[in-house]
Amino acid sequence: MSKALSTILVLILLIFGSYLFLSIQIGNIEPVGRLALVKVANPDMYPGHPHSKLLAEYAQKRGSKCALVVHYGGDSNYACYKEGDIEIIELAFVDPGDYRTDIDWTEVISTFIFGVPDDKYNYRSDGIEFDTLEEALAYVNQKAEDNGQQGPIPMVWHGTVRSGDVITNPGCGFPLFVQITWSEYGRWAAYYYIIKGMIFPYVTNPYAAYELSHASSLNELYNNNQLNYY
Repeated sequence: MSKALSTILVLILLIFGSYLFLSIQIGNIEPVGRLALVKVANPDMYPGHPHSKLLAEYAQKRGSKCALVVHYGGDSNYACYKEGDIEIIELAFVDPGDYRTDIDWTEVISTFIFGVPDDKYNYRSDGIEFDTLEEALAYVNQKAEDNGQQGPIPMVWHGTVRSGDVITNPGCGFPLFVQITWSEYGRWAAYYYIIKGMIFPYVTNPYAAYELSHASSLNELYNNNQLNYY
């Protein structure tokens, strides 16, 4: 590669990086990445849950009073709650016609290339159903404001799987993470945060090695209702 071409590529990356940085500073959401790899306890997100405490730590490190975790909707109300001083805001895609726990690569590839169709899903938070992403995000932003949030809300997708390969399966909440990032910052920013977000748990999650090495046994326990705690 010539020196001139290398210089041009570096400049493009710097410009793009600066654009993303400035966009995040004036936006409402900071896309962070995948929170976890496999389910370690049920309910999935609850005060005192290891992944809940981990998310609260991420928020505290960023000086944030809230954190947003997005899901692929099941039968939960996705109630928001406090983890210490941090408000954990939950938001889920809800597809009443097609609830799955396995990975659908057609959907993943379609999401990556075309984004998520605006009319494909409903949304749920605190037991409230929303017809559009705009309504759902308005609720999220108001929730954050009510809890004293200043600056963008750190957002993760839950990322846990209950069957299959935990590395190739992006896990719970991936499509919603993509849709929110795409709608807030555009296609190319979404691609950047998808790649960064897939790497995130292997670098920052202290439980990642344990989750990987015990994924099969944890999934078996979870699916047989042996990881329940209340």
